[in-house]
Amino acid sequence: MRASGGVDLVVEVPRWSERWVLEDDVIVPESSEHEAAIALLKDILRAWVARTARDATVYANLAVRWSEEHPTIGVDPDVCLVEPAPPEPKLQSLLTWAPGHHAPRVAIEVVSRKTAKKDYTEGPQKYAASGTRELWVFDPERRGRGWTGGPWTLQVWRRSPEGSFRQVFKGNAPAYSEELGVWLVVTDGGTRLRIADDAAGERLWLTGEESERARAESERARAESERARAESERERADALAAELAALRAR
Repeated sequence: MRASGGVDLVVEVPRWSERWVLEDDVIVPESSEHEAAIALLKDILRAWVARTARDATVYANLAVRWSEEHPTIGVDPDVCLVEPAPPEPKLQSLLTWAPGHHAPRVAIEVVSRKTAKKDYTEGPQKYAASGTRELWVFDPERRGRGWTGGPWTLQVWRRSPEGSFRQVFKGNAPAYSEELGVWLVVTDGGTRLRIADDAAGERLWLTGEESERARAESERARAESERARAESERERADALAAELAALRAR
């Protein structure tokens, strides 16, 4: 799968830049819609990890650092999937030079008004330098106007077998994630990015809460079906009894 126009966009970047210093003590509040889109993706991936019993962990806003010589350099994805999981149960930073630490298998950025420039420009460069295998950039409000030809609802960047980081999709969803072998689809009036087994989005991956609701609904439907069957059997038995009583009365 190639970017618009049929040409792969290859990013060649340095290992670090002074502009990439992470300010760990700065908290920038985002809109509730932005946070909801992030929370949904995090919950979907965590449910998948639990369902498949994978040695993987899903993080939100975890600092990813890849240069031991410049440890303040990094990137903090809105959501990332790390597989295999780091050995520490609680992690403040992912240090890709440390034993047992690996660059994200998938990183996700949800573009907001405050992050549009970063997510469209330096973001892919940082992920290229970090060793991240695949990056999804979701721009539900199309905030990236004017940046690198955007805005696009969705971008997918992928690391090639040779190690280069390529933009392999830009445009409207659906888009294919080769890393996970799934489709990325947009739902809820364009406000949510979801993962599905099919391009039409008919077989969505569910969050843990959604799975519980679906299971409960299935149980309710089964119980209702059993009650209806039992009621039908009772009505049939009553009808037979009435027919027998009528025959005896004759």
